[in-house]
Amino acid sequence: MTFDFGQALRAAQAADPASVPDIVESVAGAFDASDIVVYLVDFGQATLEPLPGHRPHADPPESEAVATTMAGRVFRTQEPASARRPAGIRVWVPIVEGSDRTGVLAVTVPEATEEVVRACTDLGLFAGHLIATQARYTDSYSLRRRRRSLSLAASIQWDLLPPLVLKTKRMTVAGLLEPAYDVGGDSFDYAINGTTFDLAMFDAMGHGIQAAVVASLAVGSYRHDRRDNRSLQSMHTRLDETLEHQFHGAVFATGFLAKIDLDTGTMTWTNAGNPPPILVRAGTALGELRCTPTVPWGLAAMTDAGGEPTVASETLEPGDSILFYTDGIVEAHRPGQEQFGVDLLIDLTTQHSSTQQEPEEIVRQLIGSVLDHQRNQLQDDATVVLFRWNG
Repeated sequence: MTFDFGQALRAAQAADPASVPDIVESVAGAFDASDIVVYLVDFGQATLEPLPGHRPHADPPESEAVATTMAGRVFRTQEPASARRPAGIRVWVPIVEGSDRTGVLAVTVPEATEEVVRACTDLGLFAGHLIATQARYTDSYSLRRRRRSLSLAASIQWDLLPPLVLKTKRMTVAGLLEPAYDVGGDSFDYAINGTTFDLAMFDAMGHGIQAAVVASLAVGSYRHDRRDNRSLQSMHTRLDETLEHQFHGAVFATGFLAKIDLDTGTMTWTNAGNPPPILVRAGTALGELRCTPTVPWGLAAMTDAGGEPTVASETLEPGDSILFYTDGIVEAHRPGQEQFGVDLLIDLTTQHSSTQQEPEEIVRQLIGSVLDHQRNQLQDDATVVLFRWNG
């Protein structure tokens, strides 16, 4: 049995952008699949939310917890799973948009042969492709991923972000932010062009709309100069000038800019008052990488702290990872309690990395640990980005 992508794409032509579940169901009939449910992970990556189809189920599907259900296990591991049910074999497969894990597809088939499971897996890839393309034309998928309303600042920030995961043969990058529904000042951005991977993180001062506006301007300045092929020093300096010119020193942003040569593994970066990144080698977090920081962007002209920023360099070995994070990670704490701290972050990074988990699952678990430490009540935005060079 083979999955006919051409036929599937033709079935999707001129369809309602919100009708992905119905398109998937029509295609799945070719291998007798039934009771089809398309789940999308919520913004906090805690639950899988079912997309409604036009054909009502006898029992409307419910949300599935990422941590405790079969669908959640497939989301975490990105491996198909199956279980026998009275009506047949229930099969769960990942839904992936490019490299970004989006959700899970659940179908019931008469028999889960290797050929059928492969067809179901292809159907999950097809569903991810459809969602990635159709989401530009409808709000249905974004709305379905919300367990509650996003703040306006969070809505601005989520629209600004690149895909949370990118995988190629040479590298993987995965990022995540919290509080998912109220994040305002944290953001990150990346791009891969030829043999160069560019990565940046921003932590704007304050909370709410103003922080989101500052972060948006910082990302916009970075993307503009990156696309002009400017050097790290130039992008760093111009970011400072852009924020200072617009806000006259009233606000600022911390962060870093990095370039990684995917041929050699050489990473260069600048730091604008952000916590230093952590090197992970052979499953062990070895400690922080140092780069003399500048003052935060937007303050250099106001503090007479101008001059060329320091560009640090590190040569990665195949399999090395670099963990970047904002201060909301290590400073997270409950009133009167200890901060999360760098040492705990290093210990947990080693714990998760030593089990050879994928970067997207490592960052999800790290963010989960930070939320647990502060009983889900973060006082500041918390962002992690994990880059792995495969060599």
